[in-house]
Amino acid sequence: MTHSITGMPACIRSAAIRFGAALAILAFATGAASAQAIGVATMQPGSLNHTTGTAIAKVAKERAGLNALVQPTAGESVIIPLVARGEAEFGIANALEVSVSVENNRLPDLRLIGAIHPLPTAFFVRKDTTMRTIADLKGKKVVFGFSAQRTLDILSRAIFATGGLTEKDISPVLVPNVIRGADDFVSGAADAFYFAFGAPKVREVDATVGGIRALEILESGMPAARKIYPDGYLAPATPGPFYIGVEKPMGVYTWDNLLFTNAKVKDDVVYKLMEAMAKNKDDLVAVQPALRAFTPQGLYKKFSTPYHPAALKYFADNKIEVKSTP
Repeated sequence: MTHSITGMPACIRSAAIRFGAALAILAFATGAASAQAIGVATMQPGSLNHTTGTAIAKVAKERAGLNALVQPTAGESVIIPLVARGEAEFGIANALEVSVSVENNRLPDLRLIGAIHPLPTAFFVRKDTTMRTIADLKGKKVVFGFSAQRTLDILSRAIFATGGLTEKDISPVLVPNVIRGADDFVSGAADAFYFAFGAPKVREVDATVGGIRALEILESGMPAARKIYPDGYLAPATPGPFYIGVEKPMGVYTWDNLLFTNAKVKDDVVYKLMEAMAKNKDDLVAVQPALRAFTPQGLYKKFSTPYHPAALKYFADNKIEVKSTP
């Protein structure tokens, strides 16, 4: 004989309802845990960094089954400790920013996944100016002094050195990050701004001001630059949709952009992400053209920050050997 809940004594009916509610809560909690969001910390929308993070989060979600969500921040100086504290599972920042943050802030739980793509950059000016090389920045109002991206000051000094300049030779326009620097350039508060190629903001500025020009860096100036930042190098660039502002084949100042995580992030999450990126490069490039340079083999380079165990396992499983930076 069967009984409905309504036909039970009150005390038994109450216990049954509580038990059913507990099961429902447990089922909900289990489902929520399986769909737990995984944060990908990036810079602000419009930056190259944010677009790269968006591409990685999309592939992680659609190809690896990870509920990855982009977490925009003010800058890389914020991203790195955020990930080191476990407040986001993954983050993206340039190699110099990572090494300086680890050295200064002692972030023992930060772990590398690898170098995801080169980071070609330039100082840009309006196309209708006479400025063509870094040396032409002398006496000009130049975006410099990035309070939320401190290491960009080091890189800027290295670039200035290629033209025989120091920050004393320019009139600094202080900004928190590259987005604000680009906005100040558009408003006329700066004569030159610094940004990475491939960022949506560069295309926006180009369209807004009627064209921009990337200032040329001569190879003869690179020895002076390497005294300030040894790992920077010139990479070839040609005119095209990615290299906005490049008017002729030339070298552009470049270093590596890194993907990193926290030591406490589970091995299978890191491994799944790396596999998904390796097997779905076309999906990455569709969102972020800069990831055309991404390869699984290129991930593994010598850096002072340790790699996550799952990254090392991925390299071993795929016979990928460590490489030196250029």
